[in-house]
Amino acid sequence: MTKDTLPSRAKQVADEYPEIWKAYQALGQACTQAGPLDGPTCRLVKLALAIGARSEGAVHSHVRRGLDEGLTADDLRHVAALAFPTVGFSTSVAALTWIDDLLDK
Repeated sequence: MTKDTLPSRAKQVADEYPEIWKAYQALGQACTQAGPLDGPTCRLVKLALAIGARSEGAVHSHVRRGLDEGLTADDLRHVAALAFPTVGFSTSVAALTWIDDLLDK
């Protein structure tokens, strides 16, 4: 993700603290490259983590990026469906709503 594609407040923080933004991006790249999972699988795992953390902004980010990377609406919704028995009904319904926020655009 480039700084220019960040939501407005996140972009302001990245502009204000460019060294932190660079280090944060490098950490993300290092974590992705640390294991055998491919790009789409990593994106789905990150979406699942965002759902479990109940982070609407992170869910939006990973849905947006997943769509850009070729994931389908069904792929993304399946992650929320898998969350039902683990994180509960209300969290999973919220996640589906957050996913649909971007799919409906």
